[in-house]
Amino acid sequence: MRYLVLGAGRQGQAIAWDLARNGEAKRITLVDADEHALARAARRLARHVKVKTFAREIERGRDAVKRMRGHDAVVSALPYRYNAALAKAAVKAGVSFCDLGGNTAVVEKELALDAKARTAGVTIVPDCGLAPGLANELAAIAVNEVEGAQHVRVLCGGLPLRPEGPLGYSLLFSMEGLTNEYTGEAVVLRNGRVRRVEAFTECEPVDGPRSLGPLEAFHTSGGSSTAPRTFRGRLKTYEYKTVRYPGHFEKVRAMIELGLLGLEPVRAGGKKVVPRELFHAVAEPRLTKHKVKDVAFLRVDCTDGQGCGVRYQMLQAFDARTGFTAMEQTTGYPAAVIAHALARGELEPGARTPERCGFGQAHLKELRRRGLQIRRYSLR
Repeated sequence: MRYLVLGAGRQGQAIAWDLARNGEAKRITLVDADEHALARAARRLARHVKVKTFAREIERGRDAVKRMRGHDAVVSALPYRYNAALAKAAVKAGVSFCDLGGNTAVVEKELALDAKARTAGVTIVPDCGLAPGLANELAAIAVNEVEGAQHVRVLCGGLPLRPEGPLGYSLLFSMEGLTNEYTGEAVVLRNGRVRRVEAFTECEPVDGPRSLGPLEAFHTSGGSSTAPRTFRGRLKTYEYKTVRYPGHFEKVRAMIELGLLGLEPVRAGGKKVVPRELFHAVAEPRLTKHKVKDVAFLRVDCTDGQGCGVRYQMLQAFDARTGFTAMEQTTGYPAAVIAHALARGELEPGARTPERCGFGQAHLKELRRRGLQIRRYSLR
């Protein structure tokens, strides 16, 4: 198989590494504007597969179409804002495409390509990371297992092994992605109706795994993506909340209310500045560590009207053997599994999100084969 991976950063490297080992890869082409990231990724992959690299931006238009042709599948690990244009380019190139998602408005633009994708004989699957992505897949599997399923509640978070720094948190993916999740609106299903809830609200305590201790959870945007609409008419409840160590919510909520994550320019020192861009510039270096030992926690509960059902839970740790963080594993490997399925032509042409792909226990087996610690429990 020939793969094109767009973005050679944290998640992009994990995707490419997994495809090299488990995706029947003959060749992997990496594209990134950061030459240093490309070099690191190429060194990591060289002993597993033939690697080609291109140090350039590939965001849209003819260049993207040209670069995509000749591959069996394309994976985007670029920031979410590029994905709608890239999906459109993939349809024109006649190549199946998946990405890590994270912004529901962008995902909806990709899903609007369904008819064109069918005509072109390709498959477009946005939202293939951790959440959205694996969380939605587990929810769909659980709903199909629980007779009379009514409620799905999802908790998910990437955390340093111990709280650290001013926010008890270390940056485990792009700063832009983080503040995108912390603002806007979350989409939920309540009493069978799709609702919108302000992001970073309705904080509640959570009893996490024993190794993590007490946690807190709150709404963020993008995590549920299209799942509430997918399950409308079948479920009464679908809610997704992000998990952090206690105290994180109160601190960040104060910054939001002070306007520090705003997008409207303000005048400061005689110049116009965008508060969020300034926040990124100031906070990112303070939240980023070169090496962070982290954990990724995911819990998906699906129950009937009496509270009986199933729980899928994952607690993934930093992998000292490969050097991949828990977040890189749990975001990159699910995307790689789907990219492999796309390359093999296992998914019907069209545009759909993971919870609509019909994944079952065979898909779970592939994820576990990568070392993802996904366990199933009965709820009674």
